[in-house]
Amino acid sequence: MRQMRQILAVLFFIVSAPVVFSQAENEECIVKYNLFKGDYSAGKYDIAYENWLWTMDHCPALTVNIYKLGIKIAESRLASAATPADKAAAVKLVERVYTQRLEHFPQDMARVYSDLASFKDAQGAPEEEVFVLLEKSFKADPTDISPTNIYRYFDIILNKYKDTNPQKVFDTYDQVGEGIELKREEYSKQLDIIMAKDSTTLSDRDKNNKIAYEQNLNNLELVEGGLDAKLAAISTCENLIPLNKKYFQENKTNGVWLKRAVSRMYNKECTDDPFYDVLVEAYVKADPSPQASVFYAGILMKNGETNKAMEYFKKAIDQETDSYSRAKYALRVAEILRKKGRLEEARSYAYKAIDYQPTLGKAYLLIASMYASSANSCGNDVVSKRMVYVAALNKAKKAKSVDPSISSLANRFISSYAENIPSKKDLFVAGVQSGSSHRIGCWINETVIVP
Repeated sequence: MRQMRQILAVLFFIVSAPVVFSQAENEECIVKYNLFKGDYSAGKYDIAYENWLWTMDHCPALTVNIYKLGIKIAESRLASAATPADKAAAVKLVERVYTQRLEHFPQDMARVYSDLASFKDAQGAPEEEVFVLLEKSFKADPTDISPTNIYRYFDIILNKYKDTNPQKVFDTYDQVGEGIELKREEYSKQLDIIMAKDSTTLSDRDKNNKIAYEQNLNNLELVEGGLDAKLAAISTCENLIPLNKKYFQENKTNGVWLKRAVSRMYNKECTDDPFYDVLVEAYVKADPSPQASVFYAGILMKNGETNKAMEYFKKAIDQETDSYSRAKYALRVAEILRKKGRLEEARSYAYKAIDYQPTLGKAYLLIASMYASSANSCGNDVVSKRMVYVAALNKAKKAKSVDPSISSLANRFISSYAENIPSKKDLFVAGVQSGSSHRIGCWINETVIVP
């Protein structure tokens, strides 16, 4: 009996020992983690290093903060590396932080791959190695890549495939553009919340966030402009139409492909070609969405079916529930109406877009450009014609004030319109007093102040 108890005791010890040791090790992990975190918070990266490295070695899955905080510790060692050997070791350590985080915390893969690609690029890694990481990032989530890396990824794709596989270039451009649009919408919504508050009572956090959101939106605008410039050489109607025809049969029920093909032809003003109508009609059948309705209404408008087109425009906006999507569709309607010369209706839809998204600066720029284009028809002498540019200038300035992300674009409008407002000589000769009110007639029907 005594021998049996001894055997059971030994068995119990064997079974329970790993649990005891595991618990002890886990407690040590927590102690070491808290020690390095405390030194890290105090900015003592050198002192934090040993406990951090032990934690990363022994408790790699304890918390993602091991890597979020640890990357700064590793980068600090790289910055202070005194010898080539020290630098090489520090580079490996930084790379290890990224790769180990991906292994144990793959939730933010896109961002981590993007950051790792940036690091590798800065260290002079071959372009193909950087591209592999960017592609992994892009495939994981195209909305979570840094603006710089979005541009870099597309640039590599363009150079690799523009001659051999232009469809891949266009597909990538569309995916990138959709990712940018999602990021823009996210930042715009956050910015709108802050802009709706009393500017005199904003907290420091709101002020800092406002600056960050505006900078992010500006970066996205710059990237989008850069991408458009890169693609301009091959995205002509002469290239788009035969390319879309080539792939149409295999994609005529593919709503995503049709949406992208239609959008490309619309943006490049290839809408007069009969094949554009074929694409839109296939798109409406494959995906009867609000966006498809907008494009279809454009065809109806082109074919003279104005009343039916207006019904589809209204239907497209009413179908949507998200205010930012409504704003996007309303602005698209305004652009189509503008092209048809229906300027007053176009302005009405531009204002609808602003109602849905108050920071949509492009809607104000659209109104400004319509005003400027009407200067000769809405004035009967030098001053009255030039006063139309004052109205246009006001709208361009409004666009910049509500949407700092388009400042560079708005500045071009502002500069152009400012050159055309009445001069002091114009006002003197016409006997018009500076600071007085001036009523612009025509379809604009707006009062402005004489400069």
